[in-house]
Amino acid sequence: MTAGQEPAARQRLLSRWTTRRWLRVGVSVALTLLAALSGLGVWAMDRAASVTTDLVNTRSPAVTDSIRLEAALVNQETGIRGYGLTGQKQFLEPYQEGLADEKAAVDRLNQLLVGNPRAQADLATVLSRAGAWQQRIATPISSAPAGAPAPLAGDRAAEGRVTFDRLRQAMTTQQDHLVDARGTAVDDLARAEKLRNWVFTAIALVIVLLAVAVFEGLRRGITDPLSRLGTAARGVAQGGFDHPIDVVGPADLRRLASDVDSMRLRLVEELRFSEAARATLDEQTEDLKRSNTELEQFAYVASHDLQEPLRKVSSFTQLLQRRYGGQLDDKADQYIAFAVDGANRMQSLINDLLAFSRVGRVHNDHQRVDLEEVLERTLDTLSVAVEESGAEITHDALPTLVGDTTQLGMLWQNLLSNAIKFRSPDRPPRIHISAVAHEDGWEFAMSDNGIGIAPEFQEKVFIIFQRLHTKDAYPGTGIGLAMCKKVVEFHNGTIRIDPDHTPGTRIVFTLPTAQVVPAARAALEAVDRETQP
Repeated sequence: MTAGQEPAARQRLLSRWTTRRWLRVGVSVALTLLAALSGLGVWAMDRAASVTTDLVNTRSPAVTDSIRLEAALVNQETGIRGYGLTGQKQFLEPYQEGLADEKAAVDRLNQLLVGNPRAQADLATVLSRAGAWQQRIATPISSAPAGAPAPLAGDRAAEGRVTFDRLRQAMTTQQDHLVDARGTAVDDLARAEKLRNWVFTAIALVIVLLAVAVFEGLRRGITDPLSRLGTAARGVAQGGFDHPIDVVGPADLRRLASDVDSMRLRLVEELRFSEAARATLDEQTEDLKRSNTELEQFAYVASHDLQEPLRKVSSFTQLLQRRYGGQLDDKADQYIAFAVDGANRMQSLINDLLAFSRVGRVHNDHQRVDLEEVLERTLDTLSVAVEESGAEITHDALPTLVGDTTQLGMLWQNLLSNAIKFRSPDRPPRIHISAVAHEDGWEFAMSDNGIGIAPEFQEKVFIIFQRLHTKDAYPGTGIGLAMCKKVVEFHNGTIRIDPDHTPGTRIVFTLPTAQVVPAARAALEAVDRETQP
C-alpha cells in the first residue's frame, strides 16, 4: 500500500464505525485513565487521612492527657502538703480529685500509647515515681488524724520534695517526647497534604486534557453529523418535503438519516390524514358547544316560561281553598291542600332553578368586593331566622376580593341558611366563619354544630336536587349547596366538606385573590339576552 493510499484506507475504516463503537472506544480510554487517576488520588487522600487521624486521635490527645496527668499529680502534692501543715480535711479534696483525674488520664494514655514503646516506657517511669511518692509521702500523711499538723509531713518534707522533683523530671521527659512525636506527625501531615495537592493538580490537568479530547471526538464523530441531520430535519418540519436528507458521519447516523428520509415521505400522507381528522374534530367541537348552549338556554327558558302557567295553577288552587274550604268533605279539603302545596313547591323549585341557571350569565359584574359588607347584608336578611333559632354567628376578619357581589351574597346566604336550618335540636346553633390567607388566594371555612352530614353523602350534597331528608323534616329544594358550588367554581375556586369536623359540618372553600373572567362568559350573556322575553 502506497503512502497516499494509507490515509484513504484509514478514512474508510473510520467511516464504518458506528456511534456505539466511537463511544465504546472513547469511554474505555476515558475510564482507564480515570481509574488510574482515581487510584492515585485515593492513595494520596488515604495517606493524608492516615496522618491526620494519627495526629488528631493519638498524638495530640496523648500530649493533652500527659498534661492532665501532671496537673492531677500536682493537685495531689498541693493537697497533701496543705493537709500535712494544717491537719484540715478540706485540703484532702484536691488530693482525692487528683487521684481520680490521675486514674482517668492513665487509662486514656494506656489506650493511646499502644504500639509506642518509648512513650509506654516514659509512662511507666512516671507511674513508678508517682507510686514511690504516694507510698512514702502521700498515703501516710493522708492517713494521719485530722485536726492537727501531721508530724510525718515535717519529718519527710525534704524527702518529699526530692521524690516529687524526680517525678516532675519524668513527666517533663514524657511530655517532651510526646510533643516531639506530635511535631513529627505535623510535619508528616504537611508533606502528605503537599503530595496530595500535587497529585490532585496533576489529576485535574489530565482530566481537562481528557475532556478536551472527548469533546473534540464527540464533535467530529457525533455532534456535527447530528447537527447536520437536525438541520435537514428542521427543513422538513418547516415544509421542505421535497428536499432529501443525506448526512455523512458514523454508519448508524447515516442509516438514521435514511430512515428519517423515509419518514419524510410517510409524513406527507400522515399530514393529509391529520388535516382531515382535525376538520372532523373541529366540527364535533362546534356541535358540542352548540349542544351545551342549547341545554343552558333550555334550562333558562323552561324555568322562565313555566312561571306564568304555574302562577295560574297556584292562584286558582289557593282560590279554591279559600272559597270552598270547609264546604266540601274532608277528602276534598285534603286534595285541595295537596294541590296548593304542590304548586307552591313547584314555584319554589322553578325559582331556584332559574337562579341556578343565571349564575355566570346574568350576575357577572366582577369588581372589588368587601366580604365584610356582603356578610353584614346577608346577616341582616337572615335576621329573623337567626333570632328565632337563637344562633350565635362569629367570623374572622374578611378580606376584599375581586368577584361578583350578588353571587357572593348568594353564597353566604345559602351557607348560613343551611347551617341554621340543619341545626341540632339538642343545642343552640354556633356558627363560625374563618378566613386564612394563602399564596394564591384565601381559604374560608364555615363551621357549625348542627346535625352534620354523613361521610358517604359529602360529595352527593353538591349535586343539584339531591336531598338527604324529606321535605316534611326540612323544607327546601335541594339546590342550595349546588348553587354554592357553582358560584365558587365561577370564581375559579374549590369547595368541599371537611370529613374530620365533629360535631356538625365544616364547609371549606377557596377564592383566588384576583379573578379573570373568561371570554366565554360574555357569549353566555349574549345568549341570555336573546332568550329573555
